[in-house]
Amino acid sequence: MDFYAVLGVSRAATSGDIERAYRRLARRYHPGVNPGDRFAEDLYRQVQAAYGVLADAERRRDYDRGAEPVVVGSVETTVSFDGFDFSSPAEGPLAATFSELFADVFQDAAREATAPTRGGDLELTVRVPFEDAVRGGQVPISVVRQERCPSCLGVGHVARAPVMCPACQGEGSRRWARGHMVFTKACELCGGDGRIVAQPCRACQGAGVLPRSEVVTVPIAVGVETGTRLAVPGRGHAGARGGPAGDLYLTVEVAEHAWFTRAGRDLQVTVPVAVHEAALGAKIDVPTLDEPVSLRIPPGTAAGQRLRVRGRGLPATPSAEAGDLLVDVQIVLPPVRDERSREILREFAALNPIDARRHFFSREGQTS
Repeated sequence: MDFYAVLGVSRAATSGDIERAYRRLARRYHPGVNPGDRFAEDLYRQVQAAYGVLADAERRRDYDRGAEPVVVGSVETTVSFDGFDFSSPAEGPLAATFSELFADVFQDAAREATAPTRGGDLELTVRVPFEDAVRGGQVPISVVRQERCPSCLGVGHVARAPVMCPACQGEGSRRWARGHMVFTKACELCGGDGRIVAQPCRACQGAGVLPRSEVVTVPIAVGVETGTRLAVPGRGHAGARGGPAGDLYLTVEVAEHAWFTRAGRDLQVTVPVAVHEAALGAKIDVPTLDEPVSLRIPPGTAAGQRLRVRGRGLPATPSAEAGDLLVDVQIVLPPVRDERSREILREFAALNPIDARRHFFSREGQTS
């Protein structure tokens, strides 16, 4: 038998991990909870045996070295039925009593029923215009969230004249049986008081929250990119019973631009250039995110050549310099409409002979 596997922990588990695993499994398979279930009884014995060895540091070291474990005690369990006053005379100093195993369950449930709890988080995708992603700014986004009810201030009930609790008939406690066991605990409806001094809020039907649509303005930093995750504290769902609100998390999706793309802090744009402008050189206007700027095309500029306009990319920030505008040249051939144009092109070819393909492939085919 692998004691680690029985408790569902790894061999590197801490003593706290072992304790928590044991208590969880002992609650599940205790004979008092599973009367007549031989399978559960057998599992409970295995859990007790595994815990007895692994909870003792010296016995655990011997077990890890391969020594045959000696299981002390048995698990002959009896249960008395008087409210929560259960006992288990299982032999061995590590055997947990029934009340120890279940006391924390009921305490946790009572705390959860009355304690304020934090609201849930919201996850949304926000589509940011290209210009705002480059320059920074603010983007409004519509959010539907659970807001604290203004009528009951989030507690889910309002004061009323005291009446007898219908769930416990004024006793303040409730009893129920499971198998041969009888359980008693404070009434959840009246909190053990026996009287109801509040009624569910009609506005929120006792939920303490109401759906509300609102517009949240989200700040966008300079140069934000697709996939960036933004957090807006306190803009998630309202907490239960007056608890704090959750957070709003936004995943950025930057919209595409008709002309520009991003390359780090630089912007890229493809600009058509006429063949005579590329051959002879020219000054042309190229677009930016602001007004167009003048750019000199050097004589003999080739298709695909990249020119740079300094400082026309992403704006400068305290931690980074301004980016540049990268202009990729695209040669545009004019339509040949008449015979005179064809003659000029033939004359140009005769005056400027070049075997473009031989030159291209001899250059591209070189290996280092």
